[in-house]
Amino acid sequence: MSEATARTRTVQLLEFELGSESYAVDIAHVAEIVDVNELTVVPNSAPHVEGVMDLRGKTTTIVDPKAVFGIDGDGERKRIVVFDRERTVEGKSVGWIVDEVDQVVEVEGDDVETSPVDDDAVRGVIKRDDDFVIWVRPTVLDA
Repeated sequence: MSEATARTRTVQLLEFELGSESYAVDIAHVAEIVDVNELTVVPNSAPHVEGVMDLRGKTTTIVDPKAVFGIDGDGERKRIVVFDRERTVEGKSVGWIVDEVDQVVEVEGDDVETSPVDDDAVRGVIKRDDDFVIWVRPTVLDA
């Protein structure tokens, strides 16, 4: 596929909040969105791992993307975005704890600006009115 074709392609993104900022992931990576339930803390786990929870009989590792991305700010931490196991590292069941899930939007490739930072986690930036939405890659997080 040529670069021009890739830039004009439409993609669906799931927007969510981390602190006071908006972020998005490709909806193709998302299996489901669930409410936060009780998490079991795993001793000696990485600082970004909040714990585990039972999700339909599967032990699902819950990651705090704020810790991974260095995001400040408190939030309600109300939802968990669970990723498709076929698209995660080693096929693990992983979810991100986010403050709120906003919406699914269609974005034209031409509306996505390149990341201002050299970081595999940030796919691009989408300008919307006076705000920005940071498009991140969920596959870079290792639970």
